[in-house]
Amino acid sequence: MSAQTGARPANPVRGETALRVNGTELTLRPSFAALVAAEQELGPLFTLVERAAEGRIGIAETVALLWHCLRDAPAHVTREALGEAIVQGGLAAATPILRALLGQILSGQDLARR
Repeated sequence: MSAQTGARPANPVRGETALRVNGTELTLRPSFAALVAAEQELGPLFTLVERAAEGRIGIAETVALLWHCLRDAPAHVTREALGEAIVQGGLAAATPILRALLGQILSGQDLARR
């Protein structure tokens, strides 16, 4: 458990990954609802994955996808705070997290059953 939030840590078997924002460990999970919300904002996710593979995904798109995949984020973690943390940490630090989420999108695994 994270001492900061009291939440359980990310479980990779469920497709979850962790991201630290302002000292708080956040769990991201690409659930069906999260991906639908992301797609409504960003357009088709397959197109997003293709652009990411070509190195043509922007910071706004990265933050949007991560934001929609957040699970049980504390109230003090806003979308702006998430974006600032990604900029301060550098895109290189966010890339493994983005890669993991995009991998889950492509794999088509039934994450809800895990």
